[in-house]
Amino acid sequence: MALKRIMILLARSHDFPNGSVRHGYELVAPLDRNGKIDLEAWKANRAQCTVRRFWGDDNEEQGFLRHRQGGAGGATWVFDYDESDPDDDEAGYRLGDHVWAPGEYVSIKDDDGVMHTFRVASVDPA
Repeated sequence: MALKRIMILLARSHDFPNGSVRHGYELVAPLDRNGKIDLEAWKANRAQCTVRRFWGDDNEEQGFLRHRQGGAGGATWVFDYDESDPDDDEAGYRLGDHVWAPGEYVSIKDDDGVMHTFRVASVDPA
């Protein structure tokens, strides 16, 4: 298992009809041979599974990819920027079910509760 550096960029939306390269996330996660997040490999490497949020002119945020109880299928992958504040977490919609490959789409709910769709722009060795 090797960690992957994954770049996801905001897909087309009402506010961004062409999508945006200035809004997105860069995350490091272990992927299995099918391109899905590997839970067991994450458990063994959770300290290296990071996320960086960049959002236009806002300050970048640094955090970790976390696996939490609850949500679809009994667990949810979240981007956690402050372990002491669960209100800052951004949850993905069924991120464990998605194939993380260029051109695929994933959805993330920001800390304000707004769901955004992102396109996987790249998947490279971390």
